Amino acid sequence: MNNKIVVIIGGPGSGKSTIIEYLTQKGYSCYPEISRQVTLEAREQGIDQLFLEQPLLFSELLLKGRINQYQAAKHEDSKFVFIDRGIPDVIAYMDLIGDSYPEMFTNACDEHRYDHIFLLPPWEEIYVSDSERYESYEQAVQIHEHLTKTYSGFGYNLIEVPKDTVEARVDFILSHLEK
Repeated sequence: MNNKIVVIIGGPGSGKSTIIEYLTQKGYSCYPEISRQVTLEAREQGIDQLFLEQPLLFSELLLKGRINQYQAAKHEDSKFVFIDRGIPDVIAYMDLIGDSYPEMFTNACDEHRYDHIFLLPPWEEIYVSDSERYESYEQAVQIHEHLTKTYSGFGYNLIEVPKDTVEARVDFILSHLEK
């Protein structure tokens, strides 16, 4: 399939999942964030915070899941496929915590290239923490900075989505894609 894979990135609580849910409701092919699923599966196995307790294992599971999403997206029969977070997110988080990681992480970023990256800025007014999102707003800002640096470092042109209603944000994204 000759579709375009579009990734929505940003720190926690910036509205990514809300945009993906809205695009899904509008009939677009979308893939949700998988870190919550990985976290919940670890809890079922007795690991309360896998990211904090075993960050490399958590990152390896995310990498595998995001590569699977990428490969599945390539086979979608849609003009655009939207994904909540991409493969370079894994590296951004590992860099944030100062963890080292095997070369397979950077190789995966080089081998699986996305067509468009839309960046959602930190937005304190909509930020909410919950049982899977343990970061403070200040940490969300730091994550945003690492995401920007990481994706830019892999040569991506980041398109910042303005803070607005979900409908206006989706319209902004779709209008950029139709150019």
